[in-house]
Amino acid sequence: MSRHGDISSSADTVGVCVFQYPMPRLHTTEEVFENAKKICDIVKGVKTGLPGMDMIVFPEYSTMGIMYDRQEMFDTACQIPGDLTDMFGAACKEAGVWGVFSLTGEQHEDPKKNPYNTLVLINDQGEIVQKYRKILPWTPVEGWSPGSTTFVSEGPKGMKVSMIICDDGNYPEIWRDCAMKGAELIIRPQGYMYPAKDQQVQVSKTMAWCNQVYVAVANASGFDGVYTYFGHSAIIGADGRTLGECGTEDNGIQYAQLSISQIRDARANDQSQNQLFKLTHRGYTGVYANGDGDKGVAECPFDFYKTWVTNPKLAQEMSETVTRRTIGVACCPVAGIPPPNTEEEDELLELTNELNLE
Repeated sequence: MSRHGDISSSADTVGVCVFQYPMPRLHTTEEVFENAKKICDIVKGVKTGLPGMDMIVFPEYSTMGIMYDRQEMFDTACQIPGDLTDMFGAACKEAGVWGVFSLTGEQHEDPKKNPYNTLVLINDQGEIVQKYRKILPWTPVEGWSPGSTTFVSEGPKGMKVSMIICDDGNYPEIWRDCAMKGAELIIRPQGYMYPAKDQQVQVSKTMAWCNQVYVAVANASGFDGVYTYFGHSAIIGADGRTLGECGTEDNGIQYAQLSISQIRDARANDQSQNQLFKLTHRGYTGVYANGDGDKGVAECPFDFYKTWVTNPKLAQEMSETVTRRTIGVACCPVAGIPPPNTEEEDELLELTNELNLE
């Protein structure tokens, strides 16, 4: 079974540690490398204390911090693979553990465009196994170029691993995409700040339950001069119950052993709450009773998703009909985001009035 409280792991369990690193405030490449060396030392030190640890996960922004200055963001952006991933790879190989590390940012293919917000999964031989670029940057504040897809890789002891980043986790679609591709553990490094603590603690637990998947959340702590990060890094079971959760402390650690056989048994044999199976075998009890086969209904019943796949622009218009038409909001301007023009504001006000009258 999956369990919490010991320092071991077994052939059937993957020992996963989430490390609650305090958010750094850095400005130069030299400072980034100094900080990365600290992270490498932590990898080796924590392995000493947790001999069963197979994987350690660090928060979003833990390597570079948030570069609030755009030029600093470009100046410190790195290549993958590169010197930083070589450092992390050497630490993982020396310690004999897998690691998940944040690189904010990774240089864009076009050097004039904004970098990516990227995670790397490095194995115990020091090799990059997965590189994931954040699909849903935290707009309007984050200016990262968005990634395009999720991945699943074979992780320690054969457990199947996906990675998502912070605000990605507020969209149910990304969790389901990873789970349906086979992920058994979804890793969510984040640099999440107040006031959203309660919501973020809740959403990871809910998505674990809805997708029958283990979740490892590594969040930042501390204050970087702009935001205060609430911590609460956690490891969550595939039934949505928390195995271990930090408080708000700097350098907090949670560690749990995640059973490989248990999650596979649950997905194969659970029935009433087997969401992954039931979603694509809708109503199979009634369908079978009606003499229409033993597979249920496979077709997608959701109009929005059908539209999004076949006509993305129309799906965007559907979203704008129930929200707004512009990326800027007149009542609360954000640096770097254009305000709506007067004509757009008038249209939005007219639409709002119509909706209020109906």
